[in-house]
Amino acid sequence: MRLHRLLLTSFIILVVFAEMQAQKFSNEFLSIGVGARAQAMGNAVIASTNDVYAGVWNPAGLAALRPSDGLQLGAMHSEWFGGVGNFDYLSFTLPTTQGGNRLGFSLVRFGIDQIPNTLSLYESDGSINFDNLSEFSSVDYAFLGSYAKEVNKAKGPIRFGGSIKVVHRRIGPFATSWGFGADLGIQIVRDQWTWAALARDITTTFNAWSFSFTDEEIDILELTNNEVPINSVEITRPQLILGGARTFELSEKVTLQSELNLILTTDGQRNTLISADPISIDPALGLEASYRNFLYLRAGVNQFQRELDFGSEETLTFRPSMGLGLQLGSLLVDYAYTDLGDDANTFSHVVSLRLGLKPRNRQ
Repeated sequence: MRLHRLLLTSFIILVVFAEMQAQKFSNEFLSIGVGARAQAMGNAVIASTNDVYAGVWNPAGLAALRPSDGLQLGAMHSEWFGGVGNFDYLSFTLPTTQGGNRLGFSLVRFGIDQIPNTLSLYESDGSINFDNLSEFSSVDYAFLGSYAKEVNKAKGPIRFGGSIKVVHRRIGPFATSWGFGADLGIQIVRDQWTWAALARDITTTFNAWSFSFTDEEIDILELTNNEVPINSVEITRPQLILGGARTFELSEKVTLQSELNLILTTDGQRNTLISADPISIDPALGLEASYRNFLYLRAGVNQFQRELDFGSEETLTFRPSMGLGLQLGSLLVDYAYTDLGDDANTFSHVVSLRLGLKPRNRQ
């Protein structure tokens, strides 16, 4: 109970602090989620995550790995918006010299490449010269260093974890930013239940932007009634994610795991299932069926939104997802088929890998 009060009090303080200066949907690429398992389960995984991908989802989950699990590697690639955006992820985790403690390192990249630069499209006389066209990329990077610790209690283990993240964003030669932040998470295991909480961007992650335009480019922006950006600081408000997962033993070979997450955002009113200002709540639900810890079938829903059609009638939409996983020795191959939730019904394919390298037993 004291822990719950501490988390609630800290969250309220962070909400008040974040009101000073923040932008909605800042660093949103980190909310996409890494790993095909999570994507297939509607990103409802903060309680059940217990492998190398926990460094991004809930660093406390890293402590579920035993020292005998050794080194674990993770990798993912997916394409979004019909292949326009590429989302990639690399990570590894390894035990420390103290049993029950884990270190994790993660690298996230989201990029849109081959963007035409039309600032040099016009000649000085106003004519168009397509030979002047060039291309640039808009790329977001995040590096996370995570640490987790497990404390064994009589009723079950309690896991704590934290991540320090460095965010670097670049828009061609025109703009760059550096940002820093931190996440804190906890998992409490009680029989078949696991309860979890994640305070994301608990330090109100900031991005310091700097812009660089030539005099000619500034003239073009002003002549076309575009605002010339200036150096600024972008603030990402904290989020609190609460989750609960339960495992059902259907038979000796088949298990079913379900999880519900509630995402509490603090950057103003959002179009979510529970919409309010400044806190909105977005639920996510995921299911995973396992056969002999070899074959995994998954499904999930998240991103519930209310939309108006041409007849001004309100409908409730959501983002569905599904996927499967295959455990091939020490290699886990996961696949997800997920909808972006837009009117075009653009689906994305997500593939991720997890490889475990256990230390050899010495006689």
